Amino acid sequence: MKIVLRATALAALLVVVSAAPVRAQDALPGATVESLLTLAKAGNPDYTSMQLEAQAAGERVVMAGALMDPKVRIEWMDITKGSTQSPALWPSEVGSTKYTFMQDFPWFGKRDLKRAIAAQEAQAVDGKVQGTWAELAAKVKTAHAQRYFLYHTKKLTQELLDLTNRLVKVAQVRYAGGLAMQQDAIRAQVEQTTMQTDLVALEGEAHQADVRLNALLARPSSAPLAAPETLPGLPAAEKLNADALMERTRQRNPQLFSEDARIKAAELSRELSLKNRYPDFTLAITPTQMQSRISEWGVMLEMNIPLQQNTRRAQEREAQAMLDAAQARRAAVANQVAADLSENLSGIETAQRTEQLSKTNLLPQAELTFQAALAGYENGKLDFATLLDAQRQVRQAKQSQLKAQLDIQMRLAEVEKIVGEEL
Repeated sequence: MKIVLRATALAALLVVVSAAPVRAQDALPGATVESLLTLAKAGNPDYTSMQLEAQAAGERVVMAGALMDPKVRIEWMDITKGSTQSPALWPSEVGSTKYTFMQDFPWFGKRDLKRAIAAQEAQAVDGKVQGTWAELAAKVKTAHAQRYFLYHTKKLTQELLDLTNRLVKVAQVRYAGGLAMQQDAIRAQVEQTTMQTDLVALEGEAHQADVRLNALLARPSSAPLAAPETLPGLPAAEKLNADALMERTRQRNPQLFSEDARIKAAELSRELSLKNRYPDFTLAITPTQMQSRISEWGVMLEMNIPLQQNTRRAQEREAQAMLDAAQARRAAVANQVAADLSENLSGIETAQRTEQLSKTNLLPQAELTFQAALAGYENGKLDFATLLDAQRQVRQAKQSQLKAQLDIQMRLAEVEKIVGEEL
């Protein structure tokens, strides 16, 4: 019984040990784009800094609507009591002591306008936060698609290299048997070396893509990443409708959201500049102490006189010019956003058609051509150059399909960045 239990425990330990590398691999980010986006949102310093700026802008709303701190003035009158004593400052030892409590007040409505302006500016910063995340998410999705493309291109190149290695052996056997020329064997070796060179270049590009992605995730450049397993699924065709997406863009695009907030802030600033024609004022209460009692009370009202009309008219023209500039900037952003959206939707459609043609027409035809060329070469009916051309056609067809998938994902990431949300 003890032997059975020990054997069972040993088997369980072996299962755990053998499964540990698999779990460690699964724990690495990079297999799916969702795991990468989660890390980017939690750790990217640019996005974090924009969130903190938005928090700071929100606090400025409270400060903008606050009154100035009150002021206190103390005046000691007749500190020598008609030269009958040495100078003193104690209230009971001077002729009288005047206390003035002052509070500055802006003209009616100015505080509300300043608070509203600060709130609109905070909304503009919120739009920048959304825009920063949309741009970061697009970069992460693009990097994931590039890694997927390079990973599968490397696999394809390795498969074709293995096939080329077999063709080298076939060419060498045929040359040894006098059925082919030495040139065939040499061409096969050249093709083999070319593919090995391509693999080295692809490995370098894959490493660079990993470094770029780790930078977006705020991880060390050499931090390991899981192999990219899948690409995000494509949205349904009706979700890629240009008119519907343009309407969503007008409502959700972070840049347009920020520009709308800036226009409202400029409108409120213009209204505030018009209110500067009216004076601000200061209210004060003044009790006067004689000996140990308050003998009298006074009230003071102080106002500034807005006589510098040239300055105020210049402020009003400045506010109007800033409003016009904000409206023009918003129109420019809207035009650019519409153009970018149309361009990327067209790119998605083109890439989808290319992928479909490569998958259903080009690749099957290339594979049939290669099989026929291989059979013809083995039978001595075709030369080796024709066989290599057929092999290259297969490679080009598969690369065209992968390239189209990469283009679709990159264009889709741009569309989602423009719309401001995932489709």
